[in-house]
Amino acid sequence: MFFDPLYFYLALPGLLLALLATWLTRSTFAKYARYSAASGLTGAEAAERLLASQGITGVTVREHQGFLSDHYDPRNLTLNLSPDVYRSPSLSAIGVACHEAGHAIQHAKLYGPLKLRTQLVPVTNFGSQFAYILFFAGMIMHSPLVLKIGVVLFLLTVVFAFVTLPVEWDASRRAKQLMVSAGIVSPLESAGAARVLNAAFMTYVAGAVTALLTLLYYVIRSGLLGGRRD
Repeated sequence: MFFDPLYFYLALPGLLLALLATWLTRSTFAKYARYSAASGLTGAEAAERLLASQGITGVTVREHQGFLSDHYDPRNLTLNLSPDVYRSPSLSAIGVACHEAGHAIQHAKLYGPLKLRTQLVPVTNFGSQFAYILFFAGMIMHSPLVLKIGVVLFLLTVVFAFVTLPVEWDASRRAKQLMVSAGIVSPLESAGAARVLNAAFMTYVAGAVTALLTLLYYVIRSGLLGGRRD
């Protein structure tokens, strides 16, 4: 194994941003987990009410293990909420639950970026698994072709990360608006829930920046910019 200073310098900003985003998300969630909404609705009930307010049926809201492992699965129309979100009436829980309900609304309304992200999932999973292997194999074998294939595969990861940004931002935007109009939280309470969503969005920004910087490293080391790979 070898240490490449270039990778360290390029990866460091993304790593620091990711650590900051993770800390911000966890601390903001913990802060507003101490405040309950006056409506008394749990995260699960809030998600169900939000979906009902938009006339969306057929989505199952269920409990899913794992801290902040909340997600909407368009394949089986399930909205999966972690125990801290599913059972809690806190502003944090309601914010996260309504955000995931926002994804279900996107799906029902055929929101373009969500459809694109869903289509990218299989090729992105493939690319993320083999990009590193092919890139370093190309470096060892001194094969420009293998290097370029590795770079192209990782490019799919970068595209996916940036397509994710409008999807997540739009889901939060819908949640912030609809949780008030559906009577889930008051306008004053919605500010706390919104802060949780804003903090969580930063994790996606950090992921996109990290992916972009990693791609830049691959491009430089592969010689695609015209420089020397060594």
